[in-house]
Amino acid sequence: MTDRGKLLEQLTGVDSSKLNYYVELKKRNQDVLTQNSRLEILQQLTRDINIDMSIGDIIERAFKQLPKALPCDFLGLAKMQKGELRIFAMAPRDFFSNPVVAEDSRLMDALNGLGATCYRPEDAPVFFGQANPDNPEQLRSLAVAPLFERAEVTGLLLLGSTRESAYAAAELNFVQHLADQLAISLQNARLYKQVSRAKKEWEETFQAVTDPIFLIDTDYNVLLHNDRLPPQMSEAWNRAISDKCFARLRGGVRPCENCPIEEIKKNGKPVFQRWQTEGDTFVDLSYYPVLNDEKQLSAVTIILKDVTQKLKMEAQLVQSAKMVALGVMAAGVAHELNSPMTVIIGTAQMLARELQEEGQPERSEALEDIINCGLRCKRIIQNLLTFSRQDQAPQAAIDLNAETDRVLGMIQYQINRSQILIIEHLDPELPRVFANGPQIQQVLTNFLINARDALSDVARAEKVIEVSTGVRMEGGKSWVVLSVLDNGTGIAPEDISKIFTPFYTSKESSKGTGLGLSVSLGIAESHGGRIEVDSKLGVGSRFCLVLPVDNDNAA
Repeated sequence: MTDRGKLLEQLTGVDSSKLNYYVELKKRNQDVLTQNSRLEILQQLTRDINIDMSIGDIIERAFKQLPKALPCDFLGLAKMQKGELRIFAMAPRDFFSNPVVAEDSRLMDALNGLGATCYRPEDAPVFFGQANPDNPEQLRSLAVAPLFERAEVTGLLLLGSTRESAYAAAELNFVQHLADQLAISLQNARLYKQVSRAKKEWEETFQAVTDPIFLIDTDYNVLLHNDRLPPQMSEAWNRAISDKCFARLRGGVRPCENCPIEEIKKNGKPVFQRWQTEGDTFVDLSYYPVLNDEKQLSAVTIILKDVTQKLKMEAQLVQSAKMVALGVMAAGVAHELNSPMTVIIGTAQMLARELQEEGQPERSEALEDIINCGLRCKRIIQNLLTFSRQDQAPQAAIDLNAETDRVLGMIQYQINRSQILIIEHLDPELPRVFANGPQIQQVLTNFLINARDALSDVARAEKVIEVSTGVRMEGGKSWVVLSVLDNGTGIAPEDISKIFTPFYTSKESSKGTGLGLSVSLGIAESHGGRIEVDSKLGVGSRFCLVLPVDNDNAA
């Protein structure tokens, strides 16, 4: 028998006609075309469905494509939620009025995961009865396929048609393939949302941190940052033409010497350092390694913390502790000197009175000198006692001229001994200010000592310090100004911005700690005032303490 004869016998039987053979062959060709069309639709759905789509959008997209492959007037997804089988996505969206499948519906049997099944209204009357009665046509056939995730049934895919017996074995096989593909798409969409949510939460946390944070790769490139740089560092950041960390943070063209990232590459441990920016901002930097799955260094996290104010507070605490110790010592010395000075002055006054009575006034002149010097010492002792009680003195309406006299009474001798002339220009009409007197004395003392030190190395015939007070109108307000002018060495322009930085000093280590002006600035700002500096190198400097006039307390 020829091959053609065998094919005829296999397809139609030995006694079949040629017509039946061609009809059967045409039917098989049509089945192949239908199967290919369905495969193309599955592939099209795979391409069209994006992982960032919602479940409703996925169902809508599939519902538009499916009528090309099989009868489909309804498409839905059902999942178990809190013990109920609920339709949570469907197209058309209003096809069912009640999204909860009744417990006695035969659709619950499809959850056993045996594969796609076909139902008719008489098989599952409860479910078919849930359709919205306003729909022009009711379902006559329903194909149900379980959705698998890791070999577990997580829900059902529902396809409905208004035709009776719309789904045969071939259609059910396609529906199960569609269910498997949709299950993968839904799982991918859910995982994408989880990753997106975690990424969003991480980014929000990253942006919420108030301190600057940077993620740097091992080639010094800035991968990510939270845009929290302090203003003093923003200029260099915006000026940089590359994304290298040394260009962005320090304005450099090559990696920094002793770069912490190189140290992390060697030992894999965090590194901490402190550096000062060009704008005199002190920054603490913490470098932390970021490791990949192979425990290899992939990036470095840098956290910056502006500690300028912290250092100023620490400096003020150090200076306050020193002033407390000095005050205790001064109080002790003053009390020890006060009693003998009282005896000396009293005895000299008694002797002077006796010499006057005995008619020897020429001999009493020497005693008058002793009495005057003793009284001057008493005033100095009283000023020391006042200075030592500065932590106890509250703010009150004070006479700035009187505070100036007290300070000059204490240190004028030391300054004059350095062959420096002090000239006073005190405004007699100066209004009172609301301030802490001893703290104002501390600021003026610092000004005078700095002026003396600036004059110590100057080879001038006349060394002068001018102390003056006055009133200034500014911004519709009255301000009192206490200024100290010297004709000393002056300050270089590039150093003026640094003089208020804690621990910065141009003096020898034995002459200064670099805390005086920093503490003085803190005192001025706590009084609502400021310190102004005008200086020329080789000419001299003027330091001004500017305080607002408190009109309610002004005399």
